[in-house]
Amino acid sequence: KAKAVGQSVCALLGGLRDRVPTYASGALMRPHPVDYLAKAGPRLRDMGFSQMKMQCGSEPTAAASVERVRVVREAVGPDVDLMCDINQLWSVHHAIDVTHRLEDRGLHLYWLEDPTTHDDYPGLARIADALTTPIAAGEYVYGITPFRHLLEHRSIDIVMIDLLRAGGITQWMKIAGMAEAFNLPVVSHLIPEIHVHLIAAIPNGLTVEYMPWTLRLFEETPTLEGGQIVVPAKPGLGLAFDQ
Repeated sequence: KAKAVGQSVCALLGGLRDRVPTYASGALMRPHPVDYLAKAGPRLRDMGFSQMKMQCGSEPTAAASVERVRVVREAVGPDVDLMCDINQLWSVHHAIDVTHRLEDRGLHLYWLEDPTTHDDYPGLARIADALTTPIAAGEYVYGITPFRHLLEHRSIDIVMIDLLRAGGITQWMKIAGMAEAFNLPVVSHLIPEIHVHLIAAIPNGLTVEYMPWTLRLFEETPTLEGGQIVVPAKPGLGLAFDQ
């Protein structure tokens, strides 16, 4: 429809902004040792990212998890928004324990992502209630209904929506509207070249995950400027497959 009327998808959906914050993802992954993270974090910052995400969850002790976050935080400095993804690897008690230790040491996280099993709505709510650190989740669920459960249980503070698992742009926008009704911000999962249109179109869009996995599929992808991702002005998604 956007191509037919000569507009970008973002403009068709309301065109609230022409750029939105984006965070570096995929570089500070779980298999990397801490000495690697200490170098990789500043490289991302020097590339212009003021937000970035790391992974924890497989460390043998709570202290080891705290140390991993400490190394990255001290490497990138206090002004970078640092997120931490657990990918459902912790129990409710362990998530609360580790994050309390992080909070007590002033190792501020912008959000803690998927700390425990995705469909343990009361468990996630216990974590969210116990911490000042915001809890983000949603990438592991499919369709609209699980988001209603997450929101009604107050399981999360930040709603992460995956376009593919939500069921397309129309369903994504419905979930974003539901999140707005609960006064919660929305962030995206993967495919930044498409999600930029959606996050920029909604009033509660917070930031776009800049995961570069699919960028090489296209001739040209949205540009980055000063830690933000720019909405393409071309009709539709502004993408063409690289043959």
